[in-house]
Amino acid sequence: MSDTVLLWWILSLLSVLFMILDWSHAPIDTTMHMAFLLVTIFMGPLGLVLYILTVREPLPGTHQRYIAPLRKQAVGSTLHCVAGDSVGIIGAAVIIGVLDSVHVSMILNLFIEYGAGFLVGWVVFQSLFMKDMVGGSYLVALRKMFLAEWLSMNGVMAGMIAVMVPWIRMHPAASSPDRGEFWFMMSIALIAGAILAYPLNWWLVAAHLKHGLMSTAPANTPEHLGHHLEHDQEAHETMPTNKSHPPHPTRLGYITMWSLGLLAASLGLVFL
Repeated sequence: MSDTVLLWWILSLLSVLFMILDWSHAPIDTTMHMAFLLVTIFMGPLGLVLYILTVREPLPGTHQRYIAPLRKQAVGSTLHCVAGDSVGIIGAAVIIGVLDSVHVSMILNLFIEYGAGFLVGWVVFQSLFMKDMVGGSYLVALRKMFLAEWLSMNGVMAGMIAVMVPWIRMHPAASSPDRGEFWFMMSIALIAGAILAYPLNWWLVAAHLKHGLMSTAPANTPEHLGHHLEHDQEAHETMPTNKSHPPHPTRLGYITMWSLGLLAASLGLVFL
């Protein structure tokens, strides 16, 4: 293992440790806490920076206002997606890598990882863990979260493919999960995936198709009451409910084509 990879994992471990010890300073639900911890394992200090700038309460009684801006809501939505997708994607990559006797082409490998990432993200992280926010029905959650998870997943996978394909071609050993370079490559790939998925999640949250951040801090503090009108235009009701306005069909079409375009462009690297 190179010094760079070792340093990266030390920083990742320290970042995760800080977040665990600092748990009470980010009054968000447990699922989102776990999402931040999971992505920080791979994103290292970048995950910690996002945690501090997005969900860590700077002063007591300010959390509701602090997480309200759409840019922060979109960060929470993106990282929640990345956390779920990464479990499936990396899990599939590890299984394929361990079964080295099974010769899987690169394109088939990517499709298996895509399918595993989407299923884990949609069935578990988006629908099972968040079903209470759509009335407690798992089937309703599956229906409501399908489109949002699919669009976001396209961005995540596009960024990961753009990193993994050229990396493995230059360093074939990086495809083996028993090598430190494999895990370092996956870290960089997930960061790229989060970057491409962020604009998609921004729109999904704004269109009420995806949840963002939700504070568990009391909402009736004097600070909150004094400023709720000030940030009302930035704060968004992030759960897709029947009361939310459906997205404009044309805009939804643009976003769909955008996400598919990102995925197609990254898959094109396989054939270069």
